[in-house]
Amino acid sequence: MRVLVAMSGGVDSSVVAGLLKSQGHEVIGVTMKLWEGPNGEMPETGCCTASDSEDARKVAAKLDIPYYVLDYTESFSDKVVDNFIDMYAQGLTPNPCVECNRSVKFDHFLKQAKKLNCDKVATGHYAKIIKNEEQYELHKADYLDKDQSYVLHMLNSSTLENVMFPLGTISKPEVRQIAADLGLKTAFKKDSQDICFVGKKNYRDFVDKRIDISTSGEIVDSQGEIMGNHQGIHEFTVGQRKGIPGGQGSPKYVTKIDVKNKKVYVGNKEELLTSTFYLEDTSFVNEIETKSLSIQTRYNSDDLPCEIEMIDDSALKVLLHDATFGVAPGQFGVLYSGTKLIGGGRITSELNQKLSV
Repeated sequence: MRVLVAMSGGVDSSVVAGLLKSQGHEVIGVTMKLWEGPNGEMPETGCCTASDSEDARKVAAKLDIPYYVLDYTESFSDKVVDNFIDMYAQGLTPNPCVECNRSVKFDHFLKQAKKLNCDKVATGHYAKIIKNEEQYELHKADYLDKDQSYVLHMLNSSTLENVMFPLGTISKPEVRQIAADLGLKTAFKKDSQDICFVGKKNYRDFVDKRIDISTSGEIVDSQGEIMGNHQGIHEFTVGQRKGIPGGQGSPKYVTKIDVKNKKVYVGNKEELLTSTFYLEDTSFVNEIETKSLSIQTRYNSDDLPCEIEMIDDSALKVLLHDATFGVAPGQFGVLYSGTKLIGGGRITSELNQKLSV
C-alpha cells in the first residue's frame, strides 16, 4: 500500500513512517508549512518550525523515503489564525489545534494523497480506527494518558476510511523505544507544547498586535460593582484566575464576558458551576447516538456523563448529570459512548450566539 505520512518532525510521526516502512508499505513523507516569519521563512519557535522540518527531512533520509514540504500558509492564516484572533475579540476561548485539523490539515493531506496516488494518509495521532460492519469508528487510544481523539472529532466515517493512526495501541515509552531502535534522531525529542504561530510568546501580545478594535472596559462582580479596569476582553477567558483583582476574601475567577458592553464579570468559583450548555457547528463520526453518553469539555479533561437534546442538524443541548466548573464558550465539547467518539461541536452558553469562523 502507498501511504502519505504527515511528518511534523516529532518522534510520533517519525515512528509512524518507520513502522509503515518496516511493514512493507511504500511511504511518502510530507511536512506542511503552516506559518512563516516576516521574510517568508519557517518560524524558529513553536511547533512546525524550521528545525522541525529539518528533523523530518533527516528522518525521511534515514528511512530512505521521498520527502516534501508543502506550503499551506495562506489557508492556515485564513482559517486558523484569523479565527483565533476573532474568537478572542468575541470573549471566547479558541482551540487552534482542533481548528487546524478541522479546516486545514486533513483536507489538504487527503487531496495531496490523491495527487500522489496514495491509498491512505497516516498521522502520529494517538487514536484508534475500528471498522464495524460497513462503517469506520473513531475510538480513544488504548493508553488514555496520550489519547488525542478529542482533536479529531470532526472526522467522519468516509474520511476515516482513508486515514491511519498506527499509534493508537502503543504507549509513548514504546514509541520512543521504537524510534531509538530505528536509529531516528527524534527518539528523545521533547513534545512541543506551544501554539505553533505564537511560540513561546504570550498569546495576548500576539492578539494585541493584530486586533483593530479597542475593547478596554470594566471588571465587575456579579452584583455589578466595579472592581477594576481592563485593557481588552481578549485578555480574559471564562474560568481564568490569574490577573483578577480579588481584594480580600476568596479568589476570584472570570465567570462571564460581556462583549457588547466590554465588561468582564468575576466571582467565586461556585459561580462557574454549570450543568447545561449548547454545542453549535456540530458534526458526527457516524449516526447520532443519544444513550450512555459522556462529554469532554477540554482536551484531556474528564469524561462527564451527560444527555443531549438535538435542536437542529447542527446544534444540540447538553445536560450534565452533575454540574462542573469552567465550561468555556469557544472550546469544543466532544461526545463519547465508552471509548467510541460520537461527535462534537463548539461550546456556547446561548444557542443564538453566532461565531465568526
